[in-house]
Amino acid sequence: MNEKCNGCVLIIDDDPNARRVLSAILSGGGYRVFEAREVDEAVTVIGSEDIDTVITDLKMPGRDGLQFFQYASDTYPDIPVIFLTAYGTVESAVATITHGAYYYFIKPPDYVKLKSILARAVEQRRLKRELENLRRKLSSESPSLRIISNTPVMLNIIETIEAVRDSSSSVLITGETGTGKELIARALHDSSTRGGSPFIAVNCAAIPRELIESELFGYERGAFTGAAARRIGKFEEASGGSVFLDEIGELELSLQAKLLRALQEKEIERLGSNRKIKVDFRLVSSTNRDLRKEVGEGAFREDLFYRINVVHIDVPPLRERSGDIPLLAAEFLNEFCIRENKVIGIADEVMRLFQEYPWPGNIRQLKNVIERAVVLVKGDTITPRDLPEEFRPRRHRELSAPLRTLKQLEVHAVRETLSRCNGNKSQAARMLGISRKAFYKRLRDFQLQ
Repeated sequence: MNEKCNGCVLIIDDDPNARRVLSAILSGGGYRVFEAREVDEAVTVIGSEDIDTVITDLKMPGRDGLQFFQYASDTYPDIPVIFLTAYGTVESAVATITHGAYYYFIKPPDYVKLKSILARAVEQRRLKRELENLRRKLSSESPSLRIISNTPVMLNIIETIEAVRDSSSSVLITGETGTGKELIARALHDSSTRGGSPFIAVNCAAIPRELIESELFGYERGAFTGAAARRIGKFEEASGGSVFLDEIGELELSLQAKLLRALQEKEIERLGSNRKIKVDFRLVSSTNRDLRKEVGEGAFREDLFYRINVVHIDVPPLRERSGDIPLLAAEFLNEFCIRENKVIGIADEVMRLFQEYPWPGNIRQLKNVIERAVVLVKGDTITPRDLPEEFRPRRHRELSAPLRTLKQLEVHAVRETLSRCNGNKSQAARMLGISRKAFYKRLRDFQLQ
């Protein structure tokens, strides 16, 4: 008997020989197997044992496999159900799959394929259970904290959020594009005493420089050409809540000075007015730049840097937390399967490719890749052929060559994507799951322009 248990499987079949053969095969494959002759017996087993997957016959005396499936779907929706029957018809296959069954086999099955499907089903159930445990743990501590991770560095970030959430101190979140900096900012706000007040996010890189000041501070009627009516700025709009300045390093020095005064004095002046207005907001900022270096180069005010960097949270890139990839992939897969009304799994080879890939676009790119695969996949499993070219095994072996540095891997990914898009930079940025600004920065850094 194998020491390692690959999962607990319940076999439901009124044919004792069929149960005996399948039980022997699965037991030899490292599974703990439970047997039931009919549905009532199966209901008792599934209620008393921690079953990972059910394999059930369709036609049985009394209640049949489809009736058991309806019961299991209502009572244990996280347990995958695989049908195995000698009475296979197109109609019965469609009925089970469209109602959410995991897979459908005709007796006698291809046992190699059955074991492969079973392994994926068990893994899917375990991932769902792990995700649910994480959500339960996080919700018990802070209801809105939806950071999915099991890696020590991210768990430390969650602890930091818990420690400073109710403070009024400014927080600076640093990290590469696509690492989830805004998610952390929202978690910080939602879990705090300010959670019932507005969370106002401003992308400093997306707003034209000539408009950013009026966006933040507001303006009076007639303050400039086109100012036909008074407008409340983001700092006033966030009263009692939080302002998230994404890519704060994009602010001009003159605006940095005005922001510093607002933080120090807790008051602002709208454009076109000299009346001071008291404001109450917590500032959370983010950047993918090295602000310390920019302070030394005179591109960012030193006094503002220390004002916004009271609490520093550095978010690691996805390539440094590959252990989170299965959890994140399962979450995104579930999200897009629900949206597209599909039931799809991820092949083990795909997960291996995911964990070895450098992810220049980080979590945003992972989400983009899975969305694309769910939309385009023809079968019930995402395989390497459903991924963009850079994930194909041959390409990936080239990308993973031992003499290549991380920078070389990223250069290769950017160059290949740009080539596939026929030089269209906007399309290439979307495929990589990063912003156009971040993509142009990589082009400059890698001298690919």
